[in-house]
Amino acid sequence: MEENGILLNDRIKSLATLGESAQTEFKSAKGGFPGSFWESYSAFANTNGGIIVLGVAEKNNKFHFDGLDEATIIKYKKIFWDCAHNRGKISVCLPRESDITIENIGGSYVLICQIPRANYELRPVYVGSNPFGNTYRRNHEGDYLCTDTEVRRMFADAEHDRHSQDARILSGFNFERDIDKESLRQYRQTFATLQPTHPWTSISDMDFMKKIGAYAIDFETGKEGLTLAGLLMFGNYESITNVAADPSYFVDYRERIGTEDSSVRWTNRIYPDGLWEANLYQFYIRVYNRMIQSLPRPFMIKDGVRQEETPAHDAVREALINCIIHSDISAMGNIVVEHTDDKFVFRNPGMMLVSKQQYFKGGRSICRNPILQNIFMRLGGAEKAGSGVDKIVGGWNYLGLPNPTVEEETRPDSVVLTLALKREVKTSTPQDTPQDTPQDTPQDTPQDTPQDTKKTLRKEQKIQLLLEFCIEPKSLMEIMKHLGLKDRKSFIDGYINPLLSAGNLVMTEPDKPTSGNQRYVTANKPTD
Repeated sequence: MEENGILLNDRIKSLATLGESAQTEFKSAKGGFPGSFWESYSAFANTNGGIIVLGVAEKNNKFHFDGLDEATIIKYKKIFWDCAHNRGKISVCLPRESDITIENIGGSYVLICQIPRANYELRPVYVGSNPFGNTYRRNHEGDYLCTDTEVRRMFADAEHDRHSQDARILSGFNFERDIDKESLRQYRQTFATLQPTHPWTSISDMDFMKKIGAYAIDFETGKEGLTLAGLLMFGNYESITNVAADPSYFVDYRERIGTEDSSVRWTNRIYPDGLWEANLYQFYIRVYNRMIQSLPRPFMIKDGVRQEETPAHDAVREALINCIIHSDISAMGNIVVEHTDDKFVFRNPGMMLVSKQQYFKGGRSICRNPILQNIFMRLGGAEKAGSGVDKIVGGWNYLGLPNPTVEEETRPDSVVLTLALKREVKTSTPQDTPQDTPQDTPQDTPQDTPQDTKKTLRKEQKIQLLLEFCIEPKSLMEIMKHLGLKDRKSFIDGYINPLLSAGNLVMTEPDKPTSGNQRYVTANKPTD
C-alpha cells in the first residue's frame, strides 16, 4: 500500500492512519536529532506512554519521510541511548532495548521509540536537571508544559506510601467540636453488625477512632489529633472545609433518569446543600442506596436466606468507594458521580497511580488515601489485595453489560470510570451494510443508487448520534471514539464546524476554541 507515493509497511501504516494523537508523535530528523524529542519523551512518560517515530514529518495529516539512510538512523539510535542514560538530559531511562527499533520503509529509514508510562515512583520525568519548567504531559493537542503545582503533585504521589495525604494530623481540630457523632455512631453500628464478636465493638469512640486511623499520634514529634482521613470521613462539613483542612472539598451526585424533558437538568442531586452532614461517610451511604435502585434484584436463596444483593451491587459499591479513596485532595476538581439512563460515571480528581493495563489486571493495591481505604475496608469494601477491579468487572459481566471503561483526563486531572447500563447497539458500517440486489430492490427505486447518497445517509445518522451523545458536554476524542471515526481533521471539518455554524452544537469555552478543556454540547434547538 502506498501513502504519498511511499511504500509503507503495516506497522507504520497503522500509526500513520491514526495520525498524531495522545499516544503517537512523528518527528522529522532531517536537520539532526530533534531537541523536541525529549519533551515528547517526558510527556509520554508522565501520561500514558506512547510511540515517537523519528524520520517522518507530518503536516495536515500527510506524511513525508525524511529519506534518512541506514548509517544516519543508526547514529540517531546511539544518540538516543547515550542521552537516555544521561541524567543531565532526561531524569530516567524507561525503554528497554526491544522498545527502540529501526525500520526500512521503501529505502527510507525510521527510528521507532516506544516510551512506556513511568511508574508513579519515578514521576515526574523531566528534561534536564530541574523538574520545574522542564516537565511535560500529553493531551490530544500534543505536549504541554506542566505547572509547578502539577509537578509538586507528582512528587507527592511518588512519596504517598510514606507520607499519604490523608494521614496528615490536623492542628487545632478536636473530636467534640469537629466530628459528627451521628455519622460515627452509624459507622460503628454497621461495623458491629458485620463483625459482632470483634473486640473493637465495645471500646470508646476515641479508642475506636485511633484503631481505624481517624485519630493518630506521631511518636517522633509527639503531635496527636484527628487525621485528615478521620475528618473527611466523619467530620462536620464546616470543619472539613476549614482552610486548615480541605477548603475546596465538595462531593456531588447528579442523577438524570426517566425524563426526556430537556429543561430538567437533574432528577435528583446529592451535594452539600445544608440539609445533611456532607462528610464522606454520609455521601457514600446516600449515593450507594440511590444508585442500587436501578439494579435488578433477582430472587436468590443462599443457606436458606434470601439474598437481596448481587455481584452488580458489589460492583457499584466498589466503584463508588474507589472513586472516594483514590481522589487527590490537592488537585483541582471534586468527586462527582453521575447516574443517567445509560450509565454510571464516577469521576475523581488526580492522576492514576497505575496504568490502565495494570488497573484492569489487578493484583496490586496502590491507594492514594490508604487510611480512608482501611476505614471503608472495615465495612467490606475497598479490597486491599487489588481485587476491587475484579469485583467491578465481574459484577458488570454478571448483568451481561459491556465491560467498564476507565479514562484519564488532563487540566484538570481526573480519572473517569464508566459503567454502561445498556448493551451496546452495533451500528452498521460500510463493510457490513448489505448491498442492494435486484430481488430486494423495489421496482420503483433505481438499482444504480449513487454511492454518495448512501454515504450522506450514513453521515446523517452519525450526526444524529453525535447530537444525542453530546446532551452532556464531551471532548473531541470522546465524540470521535463514540462514532468510530479516526481522522481528526476530517471530523472537525465535516462534523464539528458545520454543526457549530448551524447552532446545533456549542462550545463550553467559546472564548478559548483550542483549550485543552474544550467540550462540545448539543444546543437546545432543533437539529434539522
